[in-house]
Amino acid sequence: MARLGFCGLGQMGAPMAARLIDAGHEVRVWNRTRAKERPLTDKGATAASTPAEAADGSEYLFTMLATPQALSDVVLGKNGLANGLGTGSTLVEMSTVGREAVHATRSRLPEGVGMLDAPVLGGIAQAERGELKVFVGGEDDAYQRARPLLAVFGPVRHVGPLGAGASMKLVVNSTLLALMTALGEALALADSFGLDQGDALDVLADSPIGVPARNKRGFIEKGTFPPNFKLNLAAKDGSLISRAADAAGLDLRVARAATAWMSAADGAGLGDLDYSAVIAQIRGTAAGLE
Repeated sequence: MARLGFCGLGQMGAPMAARLIDAGHEVRVWNRTRAKERPLTDKGATAASTPAEAADGSEYLFTMLATPQALSDVVLGKNGLANGLGTGSTLVEMSTVGREAVHATRSRLPEGVGMLDAPVLGGIAQAERGELKVFVGGEDDAYQRARPLLAVFGPVRHVGPLGAGASMKLVVNSTLLALMTALGEALALADSFGLDQGDALDVLADSPIGVPARNKRGFIEKGTFPPNFKLNLAAKDGSLISRAADAAGLDLRVARAATAWMSAADGAGLGDLDYSAVIAQIRGTAAGLE
């Protein structure tokens, strides 16, 4: 049994923290919206009043936060977890924030505190079942020590030095955004031809874009998009991808276009829906979505 801290109990963080509790670890949790701590304290976790308190005495402190700014606030702000982490402890950063934010965080941690970045691929159901794919960046010895804990979340892959996990997550998310917006454009084109939606989805399901066509078909047909991966987070990830591409001097035109669609849908008020709601934005059917 390890003594752990977990900060960030959103759609993904809460089931991930629950898996650590179910695995028998002593877990102290913190969330900005305190009511979200209650289901976990009912399972045996201890609520911390601040991130620093969650970190105090923890062997590993996990963060699962929405944005680079949220990470900076929770780690480095007043009563931030950097004030509670002690020598020999390790920060495991699991948010999708990009390599730059990971290194900026590492540079501000106290001496003697280790760090891994370990973002995950998968949705709420995978988080609940322990089937997330975990991409880890960091030194090999630190990775090997943390691997049994990370395996609670799902299959674990060490992809390189610190920041490599964050980088790999942006690589894979660039494909998710491109595929979803491509599906939306394909359906918009089918609409313009007067094709039956069911026929179009049948054909697309057996095409190279089959995975999102099959996985999101129920949402598309019902015209409802309950959040699994929120659209506002997809738009944020697209911005991170675009900034990383600009920094590398890359002209990623598909990524830019996908980000533009996600940002437009977010601006239209669809941010709290599933990212597949961008399809409704592209098809011009987003009015009235909730």
